Order: sequence, then structure tokens, then C-alpha cells
Amino acid sequence: MPVAANRDTEGRIVEMPSRPAAQAGPVGRAGAATQEAQTLLAPFPWLAAYSNLFEQAAANLRPGAWMPGLEALSQPGGQTTSAAPDVAEGTDGYLEGTPSIDRLVHAFIGQATAGVSPAALALAFLDWHAHLAYAPGKQAQLWNKAVRKAIRFGLYAQRSAADPGTPPCIEPLPQDRRFRDEAWRQWPHNLIYQSFLLTQQWWHNATSGVRGVSPHHEHVVNFAVRQLLDMVSPANFLASNPELIRVTAQEGGQNLVRGATNFWEDWERAIAARPPVGAEAIRVGRDVAVTPGKVIYRNRLIELIQYAPAPDREEVQAEPVLIVPAWIMKYYILDLSPHNSLIRYLVEQGHTVFAISWRNPGAEDRDLSMDDYRRLGLEQALDVVCHVVPERKVNAVGYCLGGTLLAIEAAKMARDKDDRLNSVTLLAAQTDFSEPGELSLFVDHSELTFLEDVMWNQGYLDTKQMAGAFQMLRSNDLIWSRMLRTYLVGQREEMTDLMAWNADATRMPYRMHSEYLRRLFLHNDLADGRLHIEGRPVVLSDIRVPMFVVGTETDHVAPWRSVYKIHLPSDTGIDFVLTSGGHNAGIVSEPGHPRRHFRISHQRDGATYVDADTWLQRTPVHEGSWWPAWNDWLGARSRGQVPAPPMGAPDRGHVPLAEAPGTYILQC
Repeated sequence: MPVAANRDTEGRIVEMPSRPAAQAGPVGRAGAATQEAQTLLAPFPWLAAYSNLFEQAAANLRPGAWMPGLEALSQPGGQTTSAAPDVAEGTDGYLEGTPSIDRLVHAFIGQATAGVSPAALALAFLDWHAHLAYAPGKQAQLWNKAVRKAIRFGLYAQRSAADPGTPPCIEPLPQDRRFRDEAWRQWPHNLIYQSFLLTQQWWHNATSGVRGVSPHHEHVVNFAVRQLLDMVSPANFLASNPELIRVTAQEGGQNLVRGATNFWEDWERAIAARPPVGAEAIRVGRDVAVTPGKVIYRNRLIELIQYAPAPDREEVQAEPVLIVPAWIMKYYILDLSPHNSLIRYLVEQGHTVFAISWRNPGAEDRDLSMDDYRRLGLEQALDVVCHVVPERKVNAVGYCLGGTLLAIEAAKMARDKDDRLNSVTLLAAQTDFSEPGELSLFVDHSELTFLEDVMWNQGYLDTKQMAGAFQMLRSNDLIWSRMLRTYLVGQREEMTDLMAWNADATRMPYRMHSEYLRRLFLHNDLADGRLHIEGRPVVLSDIRVPMFVVGTETDHVAPWRSVYKIHLPSDTGIDFVLTSGGHNAGIVSEPGHPRRHFRISHQRDGATYVDADTWLQRTPVHEGSWWPAWNDWLGARSRGQVPAPPMGAPDRGHVPLAEAPGTYILQC
């Protein structure tokens, strides 16, 4: 009997009988269904002719020719185990192969739309337009606002012509830095930017507050219109931007020559899938990720690194620290240059530190599930740490998705009476996804179905698709202002360790990412107690170990108010920190970093709930880094100093395999 590839809990390949040919996956089902359809259509030659044309077209979609998803389906053992079954499989009169064709079409369209579902956008705009069309009161209000803004603008234009010092009729939002230069106050540029801001404000009014529109669709329409307006901002064009006109005049157009050179260089690198200019100067293992240590364990998904104790320390804290980074990023965000490495800081403070380095998955890893990441990743790493440092509890630390996974595992361990954890630290990690911020714009049933089909074809979510979604959340800062500076001013930003790390992105396996988005983002199963691990639900309120939770003020990935929701289900003591900065810069906030501050509070076991806004008003601001406060918190929960443990556990088979930072981190 033919065999299909499967894997045991350690990631080893084992042989399992394959399914019968009739159940061999979407392509197999399509062939059987087409034969049946031809039999049914035999009395109707003209319909049969169309059926034959369709079959020929489907046959031209050769495995691997232009859609890698078909190649995966054509190989023995290549059947996918989707987190969600094929839509309309054998129902509603569709041919059973139809969902596969639909997926291929979606994947093809997704290449042009960066994974954004046209249907999701169309539904949102249809919802908004239909309700606005039947809202004469709202229409009259918008007409009134348009007339009033036109009058305000006309009066401003008249007064500013006579007096250049006339105050503007509208001010940019505090975070909008596009029009801060004094040159924008001079005619005619003052009229250009003022008319743009008034138009922007009117469109915000037009896309907000339309009764009957679903909140999600309203946010999508508002966001999409904002992206279009940001695209046509007068700051983005040479003819309407006085700063660019001044620079071009001063340099005799040399800035445009440099900008054209920069554009061509970036284009060549993008086509060749090479890193951005300057990234080669910052090498992993030489300039970043240089904290001494060894890889002591490896499986198909992770390498576990144990860091050597600081040279001047003979004793360390009794409880080791296990760091679980997000697999959406490479772990060395926490081990950048020596001066801003969180891992090095912990080692120097006397902690025994272990860190997971995730493998960068490819198309062959399409069926890795969220539970695989829990078992082969966090659970295996915790077992190895307990082999190296037996009879000691572990301070577990999770960052971003790694923090969400850690919360799931901590709840599962509490349910199963596993007491190996000493504390849990969550860094910019969400456990309640009911208010996940603007990322929710990309998460609904339509968008997820479309995105799943794109991933089904590729086997993973590509790094460019993830980066594009995050950049759109801050398009002014991350897209247009950078393009302006690079291609029109002709100046490149100096490459930093954080920028080089950001360009060194990772992929997300199809099945795991689909499960993550549906179970957590869309259905919020973890917070609502519906997430099952090993056949039984896990509940966050079961966690009893102390928790240290960090949110960042300007986080667009895990908004701090969403992170703060850990207080709702928790029955344990929580120290909550709100630090300045964003999702990455707020965490990489070493002592001595200028212009850093944080708030911190302690919630005792069983304390009454304080909402996020009240907490913000009550909690005082401390200048500096939050790292020392966390180190003190860990120290207060330690049993004291003990001799440093050996590297690995040779008696348990965990011998050093390679020097840190290992091999998985170097995978592209």
C-alpha cells in the first residue's frame, strides 16, 4: 500500500497508510467529480462541450508550473491538512474539485493585491455606501460641512494673502509631521496643505458615524480612504512640496540624481530578493547575536541556546530564564548589539538564560500546526531546561506571539498540575483579541479565506506580505516619508542593528497561521475558554504563578490596552508595565537609552479590576528603562544564588551542538 509522510512528536518521519485515491485531496476529488459530471451531461452536448473546455483549462494547471500549491497536492503524502475544510465540499451542487480551483484563483489574485481580499473591501464599501445612500440626514450634514469648510478656506485664503502671519484654519494631527516646516506657511503652499487637511477631515466625517454600518466595515472604509489620501498628499510630490523644491534648487537637481540611483539600486535588490542597502555591514554572529553560548538541543522546529554565565560571576540566580520569542521574527531582536541586548543584560545580572531560535519554515512545513509550535517548541525547550537545571523552577518569558503561546502553555500546565514554572513574563503579547487594534482590519471571514488560499498555494505567509500589512498601519512614517527621503531628497537612512534585524524576516507556515488567525484573532478562543489543548480546554484564570506584563505606548501590533486585558481573566498577582516606544523599540529599551520612561503597578491576588484609562491616570511615570525594574522583580522571586550549571546535560543527551547563535537563525 502506498505510504504518506507523517511525523511523531519529536519531528521524525514515520510511515502511515495513505488515504484511498478517491480521498487523496482536492485534485483527486476533482477528477472523480469531473467524470461524474460528464456522465450526467452526456444528453446535453452543448453543456458537455463547455465541461470539456473547463476540464482542459484545469488540466493546463500543471503541478508546479505556475502554482506551487498544485505541486504539493500532486506528491505522495502531499495532501494538506487545512485548519478549515474545503468550502462547499460536496454540497450546494458544486463539483467537489471546485474549492481547489477557487483557491488557485484567489492565490493568483493575491499576488497582485498583497494578500488583501477584494471581496472584503467591496463588502465594506458596499455596506458604507448603502447605508449612506439611505441616510439623508447624514448627507445633509456632510453637505453642510463641505460648505462650511469651503467658506473657512476661502476666508483663510483671503486673509493670508494680505497677512502671511494669519493662523491656519486647520492644524495637522499631533502625530502628523508632514507639514511642520515653515516653508508650508508660505503662499501658495499654505493653501495647498490647508485644502488637503480640510479634505482629509471631511472624508473622515464621511466614513465615520454612518448609522447601521458594522463597526468593522466602518473601520475598513475609514482606513482604506486614509491610505488613498496619504498616497496623494501634497508632501509626496516635488511640485507641491516646498521642502523638496528648496533642496532641489540648492543642489541643482543632484538630489534627484541620487534618488534615481537609490531607486534603481533598491529595485535591483528587490528583484533579486537581496537585503536592503547597508544590511550586509551588520552580520549575525559578528555584529549582532554575539552573546556567548551554545546550542544544546535541536529538532525540526527549534534550536535551544544556553548562554554562558558572565565571566565575573561564579554564582547565578537559582531559577533559569527561558525566552520564547515570536516565530514571526528572528530571536536576536532580544540579542542585538552588546549595548542593547536584553539577553546579555540578563546574563550580566546573574541569570542563567536559555532562548529558543525558531527555524524559518518553507513550503515543506505547510502542515506545521499551532500545537506543533507548542509541543516541538515551548514544551520541548522547557523539558530540556529542566534536564540541565533539575529541581528548579523556570522563569518563562514570551515576546509577541511567543508570549501568547507561553500563556497557553502556562494555562495547560496549571490545568495538569505541572508546577515547573516560577513566573511568567509577557512582552507585548496579547491573550485577549477582542480589541487587537488596526490589525483587526485584516481579519474577518472574507479576508481570512482569501489569505488562507494565498498561503495554501505558497505553503506559508511570505515575509513581504506580513511587512506590507504592518507598514500600512503607519504608512506616513514607514512608507511615504521614507520614499520621500530616499528617492526625492536622495538621502538614505544609516542602517542600524534594529533596521537590519527588521529586514531579516521569517515566514509563517500555512496551517499554523490559519489556526492562529481563526482561533485567536477571529474567534478569541483563548480568552473565552474555547481553546482545547490535548482534548481539554485551557483557561487563563488557572494560572497562579506571578506575572510580569509589558505593553508599549505606540504599539500597532499588540496595542497596550489589548495587552492590559490579561487583568480580566487573571486571578494571580500581575505587575504591569507600560513603556515608551513601539512594539520593538519599547522592548529594546536598555538602561541609558535617552528619552525613555515607563509606568509600573502591582495588582495583588484577588484585587478588584481597574480599567486601562483609570490605570493610566493613576500610575506615575518613571524616567529610564524598565529593565532594572524587571530584574529586581525576578530577584525578589528567586531562592538565591547557586553555582552556575554546566553547558547542556550530557547524561540526558543534550550536548553542545554548535556555538550561539546557531544555524537556524542564518536561514533565509
